[in-house]
Amino acid sequence: MRAACIQQQIVPCKNEKNLANALQMAGSALDEGAEILVYPELFLTGFCYGSSPKEGPFFSELDPFRELAEAHECLIIGSLRSGRQNLGFCLDVNGLEIRPKIHPFGEEKGHFDGGNFISPAATTWGRVGLEICYDLRFPEVARSLALQGADFLVTVAQFPTSRVAQWRALALARAIENQIPHLACNWANAGGSLIINSSGMVAAEAEAGIGETIIWGDIDLAERDDVRREIPCFADRRPEIY
Repeated sequence: MRAACIQQQIVPCKNEKNLANALQMAGSALDEGAEILVYPELFLTGFCYGSSPKEGPFFSELDPFRELAEAHECLIIGSLRSGRQNLGFCLDVNGLEIRPKIHPFGEEKGHFDGGNFISPAATTWGRVGLEICYDLRFPEVARSLALQGADFLVTVAQFPTSRVAQWRALALARAIENQIPHLACNWANAGGSLIINSSGMVAAEAEAGIGETIIWGDIDLAERDDVRREIPCFADRRPEIY
């Protein structure tokens, strides 16, 4: 499966500008054969606390992406604001799957509530283990997703420049400890997006500070299974004493 991390610049509260940019970058990714498109956290609005949040589960702002998913039979992943939740989504021809951000960070706590469930999202491209930004720092989230049968991990984020080295280390760790491919898409303000295979090797990486760009890489689930057979970490777990 050919995946693209779309490292987009996000301007808070400039929804139309962000949308136009997101669609233009999607076109570039699709032209290069991408089947899975991953956007950063809150890629259409940024952390726009001054605006009135939309309520309800149906996201009309995703209509252009529904058209893309149908026209190109691709999977689109990102996050949007709905009321007091930051909701990750997986959108393909079979519909929309929503997963909440579990851990709001800092100022976010005044505007967002943390989600109360963790589960992979079923898509035509496999079971997606979706986590949002600060969730990356909590290994329990990725491990729970892996134990529930996620085929690959996706992290959408707005990690800042000051912590981009930590972002890289954490993204690698989540792939290695769970022996699973990881698409880690950060916003362009800091950069450093990564596509990591199941053994922890980096298939593609955006240089920190480079700005807007797209990186591509292949997700190989057979390789994931080979890695898990070689080093049977899941079989050797001892949760009864953890």
